[in-house]
Amino acid sequence: MDSQPLSVLHADSDLVAIDKPAGLLVHPSGLDAREERSALKLLRDQRGEWLWPLHRLDKGTSGVLLFARHQEGAREWGRAFEEGRVGKRYLALVRGWPPERGEIDQPLARDPELPSQGQERIAAVTRFERLACFEWPFRVDARHATSRYALVAAEPLTGRRHQIRRHFKHIAHPLVGDTTHGKGAHNRAVAQWLGTARLWLHCEWMELPGRARIVAPPGPEWARLLA
Repeated sequence: MDSQPLSVLHADSDLVAIDKPAGLLVHPSGLDAREERSALKLLRDQRGEWLWPLHRLDKGTSGVLLFARHQEGAREWGRAFEEGRVGKRYLALVRGWPPERGEIDQPLARDPELPSQGQERIAAVTRFERLACFEWPFRVDARHATSRYALVAAEPLTGRRHQIRRHFKHIAHPLVGDTTHGKGAHNRAVAQWLGTARLWLHCEWMELPGRARIVAPPGPEWARLLA
């Protein structure tokens, strides 16, 4: 991947947005200390300028990723993210068939890497809409000859770490490919069925106040889900 330039979706005097591939860190992290590649380093080298990441996408998540081109922009747009003024929509493949639409209003512990007990709970809200239902002819649960999944659009109204992943686990519809909050048997079965092993979460667009909506079309692995 190093030999291929990152896909730049938008660039202006303040911001650069890329389509982050699944499997790429946003920036170096102690949680994945052996991984030296990151979107931040690759984009800095590609553009020959210093950049500041404005938000995070998990390593396994693809889609719109925003960087500021100067410190003033990093402060201004960082506040916009913190204050919930940035619109975001993600596509996700989840286990089971959730309601056609809903809102998950469930406070989350600040650090998902630590036990939740004893941690402060922070307000977190995610709206979702079910886009498609699938019933595929393979058995994961011995009680059922087929397995059900759904494509959903999720709009997090707050920006907590792993928010979408944790919220869909909370309503018993975990994301497929999520090795932390999901189910290994379903992850393996769907990877074999679709021919792709990944976290099925993609940031489809972001909309900053006063700016155009920045869109990252889902990759070809999503084609069977979107047909």
